[in-house]
Amino acid sequence: MAMTVAEARLRQDKVKKFEDFVDRRLKPDLVNAIAQRDNLFQQQKTFLDLKKNIENLEKNGVTSMRSMVNLGSEVYMQAEVPDTRHIFVDIGLGFHVEFTWQEALQFISVREARLARQIDEYTHLIASIKAQIKMVCEGIRELLQLPAE
Repeated sequence: MAMTVAEARLRQDKVKKFEDFVDRRLKPDLVNAIAQRDNLFQQQKTFLDLKKNIENLEKNGVTSMRSMVNLGSEVYMQAEVPDTRHIFVDIGLGFHVEFTWQEALQFISVREARLARQIDEYTHLIASIKAQIKMVCEGIRELLQLPAE
């Protein structure tokens, strides 16, 4: 079963197109999806930390406190919080809302549920992209008539 030069060239062109598709489309999509999911994991951790801090304030009955505040470039200043019963929570897009502890905990639980759904969606997307990469690589292997791995 001899292959003509034209068939070999056509096969090489197809392999090149598949490789380009993986390198220029699928791999960047995969990197982006993983980065987006990592960002969501970080947000989830931030809200979990806030929830724990609010619960500790509530449990210990703390109504005022002193803290060190980062002013930027790792420069800190001591700050006094005269009333901890109301806190400001970053709700996104640069907006902060003043909440009582209970309101903040309710907001956090809604936000945590949304983040969990988004993380799940990105996890499925990542699995799908990986499956597409594997399928294209299998197509390349078949074009080159290589044995299965």
